[in-house]
Amino acid sequence: MFGALALSVAQLGDPRILRVLGKSLLLTLALFVLLGVGLWWGVETWLAQSEWHDEIASAATIVGLALAFWFLFRAVAIAVIGIFADEVVAAVEARHYPAALASARPVPLHRALMMGLGSAARVVAINLLLLPLYGVLLVTGVGTAALFFAVNGWLLGRDLGDMVAARHMDAATLRAWRRTNGARRFLLGLAATGLFVVPLLNILAPVLGAAMATHFFHRGRT
Repeated sequence: MFGALALSVAQLGDPRILRVLGKSLLLTLALFVLLGVGLWWGVETWLAQSEWHDEIASAATIVGLALAFWFLFRAVAIAVIGIFADEVVAAVEARHYPAALASARPVPLHRALMMGLGSAARVVAINLLLLPLYGVLLVTGVGTAALFFAVNGWLLGRDLGDMVAARHMDAATLRAWRRTNGARRFLLGLAATGLFVVPLLNILAPVLGAAMATHFFHRGRT
């Protein structure tokens, strides 16, 4: 996995990768602006009807928005990269696995969009369901972090792997492929989750994750 990460970082200067990075960042920013406006309006409306003092209300709004953005960033970023992942995969294949291009089929936009939205929905839904358990495990010191990495490593490993496999497999073959490499995909997901929790590096995490997944996929088939 370290080799895949090193190769992915080394290719960040590729113009094709830079274009995807630029597009994904702009779209992610636009979505967060819309989310921010909506959340701010919602929280302010709720607080205006409460008994809280203005100072407390403002502080609560800021804290709430910060937590919401931290929680939603991975979901939004993975949904966005799902739209553009095929371009990242194609760029990595062209440089490192040119023979694979002969059998590759570009992923249609509607399928990429559905995969990205499905990934985002799973991240949000499962992490929301686990919020009470995250809270309970806080007393252990490390339990919350361990569960967070385990759950999100599984989710990201599954979805990043699918983004690459979709170029080379039909739906039935892809489902069978998933059953053969769960442990390796989990390691891929753990690495991607680690990138997402590091400030500043998390901006690059979606593109690096898609590139790493490409190396994971093709190295696993040799």
